[in-house]
Amino acid sequence: MDFIASYWWILLIAIFIFSGLVTVNQATIAVVTMFGKYRRILRPGLNFKIPLIESIYRRVSVQNRSVELEFQAVTQDQANVYFKSMLLYAVMNADEETIKKVAFKFISDKDLMQALVRTIEGNIRSFVATKRQAEILGLRREIVDSVKLEVDHVLEDWGYHLLDLQINDITFDKTIIESMSKVVASNNLKAAAENEGQALLITKTKAAEAEGNAIKIAAEAEREAARLRGQGVALFREEVARGMSQAAEQMKQANLDTNVILFSMWTEAIKNFAEVGKGNIIFLDGSPEGMEKNMKQILALTKGRAEGKD
Repeated sequence: MDFIASYWWILLIAIFIFSGLVTVNQATIAVVTMFGKYRRILRPGLNFKIPLIESIYRRVSVQNRSVELEFQAVTQDQANVYFKSMLLYAVMNADEETIKKVAFKFISDKDLMQALVRTIEGNIRSFVATKRQAEILGLRREIVDSVKLEVDHVLEDWGYHLLDLQINDITFDKTIIESMSKVVASNNLKAAAENEGQALLITKTKAAEAEGNAIKIAAEAEREAARLRGQGVALFREEVARGMSQAAEQMKQANLDTNVILFSMWTEAIKNFAEVGKGNIIFLDGSPEGMEKNMKQILALTKGRAEGKD
């Protein structure tokens, strides 16, 4: 009988010990209460609690959590804005005081989620109410920063931390979207017209500059050509005068009449008129009197130039 009694005592003690063993999963912390009052926390791994006296009140996960939000806000100019966002949050840390806040602030996770979602929505609505509809699309980053600044201290009091708030989509009523599309289209047309005008102005400016440069170059070339032609004519006349002077000097030395040179020049001029006239009509006085008159004029012109050089 003593052996059987000992066996039962050993069995009861074993059952008592094994009933007090508690396994806590990784990234989870168990909150232990005794007679309804907070007692302590149990870390991940194998733990022991006093059977029948201590109990597991709640298991708190310290992993990241996410929730999707869809809600509506109204801008300062009474436009409806629809948001789709994703909220990422987690327990602030694994300290005992933080875990106590998380375990006892809300009755259940459902109540926490409701309070969290309403807090986020309220802050976004408050921010949007101070902005105009045309500004909202460009303020996505500012909305997130404003909400995090306002909500973080509230979540810390609950034992949580807001890791990220992503606004995935911002939409408006159909009529507003259509009006915004028209505004964008008109702005694009205006920009295209301005660009086309600028391009046309640049093209005309460049064409005018090119034409001006071409005229300037042509004028410079014409001036240079005229200068060279003048030099050529002057050299030609100089050479003719030098040749005539030399011929006249030689004829004087040979006791010949210098009027033969003038007669030769006259006949050579008539020959050139006939060769290069290109069908033009030139009237010349071919009579002896006319030739004599022309010879005297040429002689007087030659004599005048000779005296001018002296």
